[in-house]
Amino acid sequence: MAKREAPLSYLQQYLPKDSAELVLAYLHKYKVHLTITRERKTILGDYRHATIFQHHRISVNGNMNPYEFLITLIHELGHLITFMQYGNRVQSHGKEWKLAYRTILVDFIKLKIFPDEVVVILKESLHNLPASSCGDENLTRALRKYNPIEDGILLVEQLDEGKLFKIENGKLFRKGKKIRKRFQCTEVATGKIYLFSPVYEVKAV
Repeated sequence: MAKREAPLSYLQQYLPKDSAELVLAYLHKYKVHLTITRERKTILGDYRHATIFQHHRISVNGNMNPYEFLITLIHELGHLITFMQYGNRVQSHGKEWKLAYRTILVDFIKLKIFPDEVVVILKESLHNLPASSCGDENLTRALRKYNPIEDGILLVEQLDEGKLFKIENGKLFRKGKKIRKRFQCTEVATGKIYLFSPVYEVKAV
């Protein structure tokens, strides 16, 4: 099955220790139907507002480490609260969402459930939260330390210039110079230039 509804006891295995009680309090308060999905390449989580037929629905990828899972869930809860207050009248990741997300995030930081390095980065980001955890490169690096080690998988920034790498669809690239915040890389088969985030995961060749 592509998705699995999350019974309360089942959910705890995806969360940092001692965070489940507060998570469940938010889910109950806002009557959230939470679904844990298989990995989706384009998104980590998703929010769908309530209708006359359904409760609020949030889905989160189940392949993430507990800290990334929780941060993604908080992100989507921020969308829920923003929608309840403003409907579709504000930007998806505007100041209203940032306030909702920040408020929930602070609640969880107070629980002391995140590693110290992650807490420092989260606190630094509170004044201008990115639209996704992937948008904060320092946070991505910190969270990645808690993922299972995969042989040959590196960040683009960890490769030497001129080295070859493959992305998930099998296409082969050669790493080039850094242009502002991204690396200019050449697709070997076509010679086309693509820009890669420093924290994009690839397979070294």
